[in-house]
Amino acid sequence: MIAKISDIINAMEIFAPRHLAEEWDNVGLQVGQNDWPVKKVRIALDPAPDVVEAACSKDVDLIIAHHPLIFSPLKTIDFSTPVGYVIDMAVRHRTGIFSAHTNLDSAKDGINDVIAKRIGLKNLKILGKVRGAENYKLVFYVPVKYEQKVLDALFETSAGKIGNYSCCSFRNKGKGTFMPGSQTNPFIGKPGVITQTDEIRIEAIVQKSDLKSVIRHVKKDHPYDLMAYDIYPLITQENAQGIGRIGELDEKKELADFALEIKKILKLKSVKIAGKPDLPVKSVSVCTGSGSSLMNNFFSSGSQVYLSGDLCYHDARAVEAANLGLIDIGHFASEHLIVEVLAERLQKVLVESEFDVKVEACKLEKDPFVIL
Repeated sequence: MIAKISDIINAMEIFAPRHLAEEWDNVGLQVGQNDWPVKKVRIALDPAPDVVEAACSKDVDLIIAHHPLIFSPLKTIDFSTPVGYVIDMAVRHRTGIFSAHTNLDSAKDGINDVIAKRIGLKNLKILGKVRGAENYKLVFYVPVKYEQKVLDALFETSAGKIGNYSCCSFRNKGKGTFMPGSQTNPFIGKPGVITQTDEIRIEAIVQKSDLKSVIRHVKKDHPYDLMAYDIYPLITQENAQGIGRIGELDEKKELADFALEIKKILKLKSVKIAGKPDLPVKSVSVCTGSGSSLMNNFFSSGSQVYLSGDLCYHDARAVEAANLGLIDIGHFASEHLIVEVLAERLQKVLVESEFDVKVEACKLEKDPFVIL
């Protein structure tokens, strides 16, 4: 089955729900149209000119980059600038560019979870602001004879999605009791008379952004003049998401030994540490990319060491003063490992959906910093 860019975007919602992006971020489709056909997707960290050039030369239809091409509103598109050049090249070759940035950082099994698990952390919790998945349980009641009709209407919407499953619901039978008011025109019963009737309770998960449209659609096929329904927020540790992670090692390790172990696991040329090399480490905080903004979260986390990238001089001094530790593996190294992982995950989902799309990881990218 031929896929469109919109189909790939829908699949990406599984791995990086758009609502998890920070307010300042710019995620989603940066260049292209939702109805462009897609046969080949390439995953990259940055939509840099060389990455986009290579993709266009290989007839890639969609580039999914972690970092956005466009952060701030453009006042002009000058083809002589790097961003303008990329836009021009992408449009001429009909190659879409899509970004999954802080939403991929925050998502369950996103970049922070991937690196935390790879370095051996367990019992993971959120380091930054905890953001519950924007899901709600919608519950409503329908006469027995209208159960299937209203259920069909529910599944015509986006309701009932749990992971890779759709049309998920739960139903049970009960007795509804109500007394219609004098100004009503009840489907069952009479005004001023207490009425009892057999009803089916139907419940399904609905995303916050879809609640109004789902309720409006279900009401069209519901026989009652006033459909009774309940909405419950679903926020648990299991679906809580957010920037950064806190995890535990199986056993205590000294800071320097742990840093060298990370260097080996992630196949890095170098790592930087701050703090006493023999500092005992059991709890570790992690934030991929630029982690300075979560330094205060680290200090209150109970962790002994903070692993991130782009940490600065004053971060190191503050950690020294607190008798804690830092491990700076660099921005690129902390995030690039998601490229292969995401390519494999997206390919699997598209195959299961019977889309004829090839997903590949970009092999060109290297850390822009070189250690001499």
